[in-house]
Amino acid sequence: MSRNSPPEHTPDGRYVVIGGRRWRATDPDLPADAAARLRAHLMTARRAVGTALRAHDEEAEREARRRVHTAKVALGERGTPWWDQTDSERRTRWLDGLATLDRGHGPR
Repeated sequence: MSRNSPPEHTPDGRYVVIGGRRWRATDPDLPADAAARLRAHLMTARRAVGTALRAHDEEAEREARRRVHTAKVALGERGTPWWDQTDSERRTRWLDGLATLDRGHGPR
């Protein structure tokens, strides 16, 4: 896999394989605009984790990690597997995640 090519998926489409390791795939039914916003939140939160670690700021690190988790759940990469959720549950999952992240914080 090159940096610009999509990752390999398992035959059922539920996981991506990167470096020989399986990771849960993003919910394929997530609207493209919502997925893009969630990925932007995810990357911002990951950068905030690094900044907090370098600053030895434990509270900022906890908050940033909460935001990472919220984005990953909303994307369907953590929490209840998207293939076990109804369409309504899936929609609620990503809408709630976006609403939380748009407010600027993760769940408590």
